[in-house]
Amino acid sequence: MPCFLLAVSTAQEERVMASASPSTRASFKCGPKAFRNSHLHGYLKSVVSFPVSQASDSLYSPIRVANRAYGSNLIVTALKSTGLNTALSSTNGSLKVPERVTVLVIGGGGREHALCYALKRSPSCDAVFCAPGNSGIAQSGDATCIPDLDITSSEAVISFCRNWGVGLVVVGPEAPLVAGLANDLVKAGIQTFGPSSEAATLEGSKDFMKKLCDKYNIPTAKYQTFTNPADAKQYVKDQGAPIVVKADGLAAGKGVVVAMTLDEAFEAIDTMLVEGSFGSAGSRVIIEEFLEGEEASFFALVDGETALPLESAQDHKRVGDGDVGPNTGGMGAYSPAPIVTEELKKKVMESIILPTVKGMAAEGCKFVGVLYAGLMIEKKSGLPKLIEYNVRFGDPECQVLMMRLESDLAQVLLAACRGELGKVSLTWSAELATVVVMASEGYPGAYKDGTVIRNLDEAEQVSPAVKIFLAGTAFDTDGNFVAAGGRVLGVTAKGKDIEETRAKAYDALDIVDWPEGFYRHDIGWRALKHRHMFAH
Repeated sequence: MPCFLLAVSTAQEERVMASASPSTRASFKCGPKAFRNSHLHGYLKSVVSFPVSQASDSLYSPIRVANRAYGSNLIVTALKSTGLNTALSSTNGSLKVPERVTVLVIGGGGREHALCYALKRSPSCDAVFCAPGNSGIAQSGDATCIPDLDITSSEAVISFCRNWGVGLVVVGPEAPLVAGLANDLVKAGIQTFGPSSEAATLEGSKDFMKKLCDKYNIPTAKYQTFTNPADAKQYVKDQGAPIVVKADGLAAGKGVVVAMTLDEAFEAIDTMLVEGSFGSAGSRVIIEEFLEGEEASFFALVDGETALPLESAQDHKRVGDGDVGPNTGGMGAYSPAPIVTEELKKKVMESIILPTVKGMAAEGCKFVGVLYAGLMIEKKSGLPKLIEYNVRFGDPECQVLMMRLESDLAQVLLAACRGELGKVSLTWSAELATVVVMASEGYPGAYKDGTVIRNLDEAEQVSPAVKIFLAGTAFDTDGNFVAAGGRVLGVTAKGKDIEETRAKAYDALDIVDWPEGFYRHDIGWRALKHRHMFAH
């Protein structure tokens, strides 16, 4: 296994960090202080007990320092040596290197920051890379960001993994999965948590998912698929409103319209099939019945044959307080979701998750990764129906799940890659977690990049139970945090109950100084309502 070794003085750190390019330093605030606060630096310092000058050829030269900087962290090249174990034993036990794994997380949003945060805390994890990552992740020290790694190039990702001894790749976003990154990595012998492109079609095509549901008797909303706008509109007239219109392919979370009137449904059909606003993703539409009830998110890790349920979570899709306004990627979430009882969890596993896993295997595309089922708990029956599948951790649900997870995430994901989830059990914090998303004004419509965000460190210091996960962030030339996306911050907190966790999150938000940002003030309202009903 590759071993990361470092022993340098502060002066040496200064010289190495000075070698970073001006653009890198401007974008990622490179500097010795940031590096000394980083996870990789802390680990390296903890395992090295002799200076570089004492490393001789008799040690097979396992140490080579590369004068390059990615993000806020110095990268130290790991060299393999067949004689390394013998060499280490010659140091009289002063250098002990555990058998651990180096992980590369693909992506650069709040979800990926949360995964990096959980992996950093994993006892078996050597170091965490994130590509491309973002400025906030780099500054946090939760991962070493690799902004110039082209994640659309499987060849580039494979080369990086081999050069840096990466033993596990975790793919965050759906686009690289649908494009086949996991296929290529697995073929190259690199353990990868994430489905093949064939299996990722569960998210990449809603029509595929619906047909799978039909074939394997998985409960879902009644639907029809159309490519002709006139036929689609006639179906809407026959069914009436409210009704749901969905783009078949990936549309960045914006391809679903819950039409409360016929005119709204017609407009959505024209947007997708006539105007082509979503490109090829909207060249086919699914029109399905409107289900009345309460939505919930259900996650399960899958190793191709076995599924292991995660804790429940519930998100808030609408942009405005009171669940009004257009749908978004998610404005907040909490875990656990009171509506997902143990009885309901059992029903979801038996009627939805396990039939999906078996069905995918029967179709010749075993699913390895995380299944994120968007559910509707029907008001009239109390039973779960599948709304849609995502083939990756939800965002922002991932943030609250990773805050509560106490197991070694690296080992759990490796077990999934090896088909060994049957041997795994998960440990969760008994505390609740809430995340409130702070977004750029105008989101999910047009918004302005480059607005300055202040007081993030102060906000995170409100409580040890607060963590801010950073998504659309960058640094300006003056070293200020600035917004670089729609959803920017995920202010997350843990607490003994929903009131406490919400209070901590909103206390932290009160300290964030970002006039051009906004957030919902009612995240967790369903959990509060449930708690009050239960109390009375």
